[in-house]
Amino acid sequence: MILSVKDIYKSYGKEQVLKGITFDIEEPKIIALVGPNGSGKSTLLNIITNLLPSDKGEITVLGKSNRNSNIFRDISFMQDHTVLYDYLTGYDHLQFIGDVQGLPKRQLLDTADQIGITSYLNKKVKNYSLGMKQHLLLAMAVVNKPKLLILDEPLNGLDPTSAIRFRELLVSLHRNGTAILLSSHNLAEIDRVTSSILFLKNGDLIQEDMSEFEQVRYQLVVSDWKKAEKALVAAGIPVEIVDGRLHVYRRDAALDVILHELEQLDIVIEDIEKKVFGSEERYRKIFSEQTGVVL
Repeated sequence: MILSVKDIYKSYGKEQVLKGITFDIEEPKIIALVGPNGSGKSTLLNIITNLLPSDKGEITVLGKSNRNSNIFRDISFMQDHTVLYDYLTGYDHLQFIGDVQGLPKRQLLDTADQIGITSYLNKKVKNYSLGMKQHLLLAMAVVNKPKLLILDEPLNGLDPTSAIRFRELLVSLHRNGTAILLSSHNLAEIDRVTSSILFLKNGDLIQEDMSEFEQVRYQLVVSDWKKAEKALVAAGIPVEIVDGRLHVYRRDAALDVILHELEQLDIVIEDIEKKVFGSEERYRKIFSEQTGVVL
């Protein structure tokens, strides 16, 4: 067991933020923690890493209590750039971690090379862009080769190039055996790295495998929608008609089957639009009272 979170409660005054949160990470995988601002995501991550006490509950990391400081030889928590020191270099930050954990200099330099920060490693952090700071934070988080990596909003403020690079690094770490728990508001990026999502709503956890919900919708404008609807239904393909347009839902995204059925009847496809239903649509349904939108 990599991480076990059992019956965690946390209140601030009369406001109960976490209400018996329970979940496990049994094997290396990427899991996203999603919820509106103020839902308790950062509170939960801080409790897991023992930066904040819970009111009740128990957390174990790799079989040890999260209160055991030795766990930080095998896990890392990447926070935001406010933990960096402007007048120290990137290498100074890595060296501090290396000194605390007894890591060889070669490991620090290899990590910098892996993350792609070697070119500015010896510059002071005050001269870093936000993207550079985020990559330094990631290097600091993985330099000890953790078995569990926890990240709080790692994609905040990144430009598209930096976000793509960061996502690729996370996927690479996962493939090499690191379990990753990350909180993020960027649902599109979440869909690219994982289908395992923990939705935090009103202090409770809704744990879902998004692969069970993901669908592809094709919206088609055809020359004869009534004839097309009859043919697709007969072929076992679910169809909805909205304003004279065919809405076809396929989990396997097998567009060729749809086209084949319509071609057999000489039905002309005048327009086609594809949309993937992923975590954003699921989020809207779960938090419809906050978003004001129901799908």
